[in-house]
Amino acid sequence: MKYAWKYLFIALAVLLLDQAIKLGVHFTMEMGALGQIKLLGNWVKLHYTLNPGMAFGIQFGFKYDKVLLTVIRIIATVLIGRHIWQLAKSKSTPSWLLWGWALILGGAAGNGIDSTFYGALLHNVPYEAPMPWFYGQVIDMFYIDIWTGRLPGWVPWFGGQCVTCFPIFNLADVAILAGVVLILLSRKKVSQQSEELAEGGADIITTEIQEEQPAASL
Repeated sequence: MKYAWKYLFIALAVLLLDQAIKLGVHFTMEMGALGQIKLLGNWVKLHYTLNPGMAFGIQFGFKYDKVLLTVIRIIATVLIGRHIWQLAKSKSTPSWLLWGWALILGGAAGNGIDSTFYGALLHNVPYEAPMPWFYGQVIDMFYIDIWTGRLPGWVPWFGGQCVTCFPIFNLADVAILAGVVLILLSRKKVSQQSEELAEGGADIITTEIQEEQPAASL
């Protein structure tokens, strides 16, 4: 199963690079605006922040919500790894599809490590958390600062809050997004190929019928 191991190693590479960046940010940067580093003027920055929930900071809103989220991340990581192994058994599986799932696996595992261990090992657990394990906050650092401002009070749910045009994210988030895009492109390509084969088959059948008709009339 060398074919399957190839994509699991891709996921491992994403995981290791994601963790290296996160630990580098944690040990070398000051958290918040005072410690941010400009990469491309005021547009692209490194900005050390913590995310206690899912993407965009979304939380379930009950006491043990983070435990549930962390368990879901662990289960999803295992299931995705198994799915890649199953897909790789078939040589006809598009490489784009396997690349997509490998990137998602690496990203999911990266954020899952943050949630599982960082609360205890890096002491970044929220103050109100009942325990350090499984309550770690995900380290984010990539900041595209196109617009930042306070929303008017009449905006539902987010009125009066200070928001940015793009959320601060990490390499694991980028890998997951890229993986989803590759999977969608792969599905579209397979669908187009199936349609072309179906049309080609229909043309062959039509041609055969047309060739047989004169013979039948004789």
